[in-house]
Amino acid sequence: MVAVAGVTLSHPDKVLYADQGVTKLDLARYLHAVSPRMLPYVSRRLVSLVRCPEGAAKQCFFQKHGTAGLAPSLKPLPVREKDGGEDDYLYLTDETGLVRAAQMGVLEFHIWGSMIDDIEKPNRIVFDLDPDPSVSFESVKQAALRVRDILDALGLRSFPLLTGGKGIHVVTPIRRRHEWPVIKEFAKSLALRMSEDQPDKYLATMSKAKRKGRIFIDYLRNERGSTAIAPYSPRARKGAPVAWPVTWESLDGTHSAALVHIGDAVPHLAEPDPWADYVNVRQSLGVAALRALGVDANG
Repeated sequence: MVAVAGVTLSHPDKVLYADQGVTKLDLARYLHAVSPRMLPYVSRRLVSLVRCPEGAAKQCFFQKHGTAGLAPSLKPLPVREKDGGEDDYLYLTDETGLVRAAQMGVLEFHIWGSMIDDIEKPNRIVFDLDPDPSVSFESVKQAALRVRDILDALGLRSFPLLTGGKGIHVVTPIRRRHEWPVIKEFAKSLALRMSEDQPDKYLATMSKAKRKGRIFIDYLRNERGSTAIAPYSPRARKGAPVAWPVTWESLDGTHSAALVHIGDAVPHLAEPDPWADYVNVRQSLGVAALRALGVDANG
């Protein structure tokens, strides 16, 4: 057996990404290396896990609830469900939790938009730009810039995240002032504004049939219980890609949403942190911004 960050790995040579030969040990070492960058966005948030015990090419499953036998570094938090009952959701706080997730065959981390000490008030807004397969990545980048410019005009700074798939997330940190319904309505209103201004390029509905040639501005990541891929999370996709933060300046020269992979990620960590200012941003979704999009601040 082999240990990473004090976590003993069983079957460390098990291949999780067959085409790249990425093993459980490689995954654990990646998560250990990236933990200083990843934890500020993952720690103390409810997290849903995509587990692929036999690798990305085999059957995977989504786990958001705590179960007996989970490692103690994956902690439970009782959460009220829509039906009025309660169930235990999961969160982690340190690199041990990340590495133990690798031991469990976790290939994706999806996070809530709120922290565990107040799950009803989000501190981030996510716009998921989800293109039809026929849409070029250049068009996705232009959509991201359009979202950025609208947010800028409303006094809100944002950060681009390559999803490791085909899309881009535009992420806006905010102070915890409003509950989920207000945040969702704001995101929906912005998505609708874009779709109304350029209906040939964008839409704000999930319909696959209507998406041909267009980009879905997915605002639904901003409702209670929904999640978005975490920055620096691996993806359970061919090629072992990673959801990777970039700067707006570097986005211009980026040609794929799957820019970074587990096998080549560590050298990228030697480069300046593209989201270095994220944790220092202090901005609120104020009344003026809400009114500009016709949103009632009282929900």
